[in-house]
Amino acid sequence: MSDLYQTDLLRMAAAADGAGRLDEPRVSATLDNPLCGDRVTMDIRLDGDRVAALAHETKACVVCQAASAVIARHAGGLTAEALAAELGAVDALLKGEAAGAGHWAELDVFRPVARVKSRHACVRLPFRALEAAFKAAKAS
Repeated sequence: MSDLYQTDLLRMAAAADGAGRLDEPRVSATLDNPLCGDRVTMDIRLDGDRVAALAHETKACVVCQAASAVIARHAGGLTAEALAAELGAVDALLKGEAAGAGHWAELDVFRPVARVKSRHACVRLPFRALEAAFKAAKAS
């Protein structure tokens, strides 16, 4: 388990990019992982179909915090389709496959998580919360 918490992953979580809440989000979505108690709220403001501003409140393990920070680093201009592509890269990485071309370089910090299936949901939760925020925005 100690090799799971590599220095780069800990630094990513500690950086907490995007942590907090937006004053006036266009939409928010909160998801929980009932197995471990992780909770992620994603606030977004959109410009058309692209993220203009994003903040997250992540009350979760270090792995989930790091995933939220990675998303925040790349949120500007992100579309739902681009997010889906990155989630596909995450899924491939967690299956031990080579991640797809063009994936965010920071996703590599999650490579050790592939060996610990119980932590896969921790990596995916912030991505799923942002997906839910996009869906809520589209529905409104």
